[in-house]
Amino acid sequence: MAAHPLDALAGWAGPLLARLTPQRRRQLMAEISTTLRQSQAARIAAQRNPDGSAYEARKPRTIRRGMFERLRTARFLKKAATAERATVAIDPRAARIARVHQYGLRDSVDWRRAGSPTVRYARRELLGLSDADVQAIEAQLAEGLTA
Repeated sequence: MAAHPLDALAGWAGPLLARLTPQRRRQLMAEISTTLRQSQAARIAAQRNPDGSAYEARKPRTIRRGMFERLRTARFLKKAATAERATVAIDPRAARIARVHQYGLRDSVDWRRAGSPTVRYARRELLGLSDADVQAIEAQLAEGLTA
C-alpha cells in the first residue's frame, strides 16, 4: 500500500505545528485550505485529474456547458479550517453528483425521475492532491512556521 502524500509532511511539520498557538495554527490551516480550494477549482476547470491526466470526454450534446461549472464555485466547493486540520469538500447538496464522478459509479441519468436510464459514469477525480498541491502546502507550512 502506497503512503499518502501528506504522511512525510506530517512527520516533520507535526512537531513544529504543535509549538504554535492554536490561533496561529488555525490561521495557517485557513490559509492552506484557501490555497487548496483555489487549486482544486482550477484543476476541475481544466478538467484534469490530480495526476495530470485529462478527464474522459463526455458524450457530445447539443447544449454545451462547462463540465462541473457550478461545482467548482465557492458555494459548492467548501473550505474549512481548525487548529488541527484544513479541509476542502464538496457541499452535501452536490455530493451525490460529485461522488458518482469521483469514483466512476453507476447512477440514473435523471435521478429525480422514476424510470430514468442508468449509466456508468467515467471516473473524474474532482478532489485529490497533486504533486503541486503537496509542494504548495509544504511551502505554506515552511513560511508559516518561520514567520
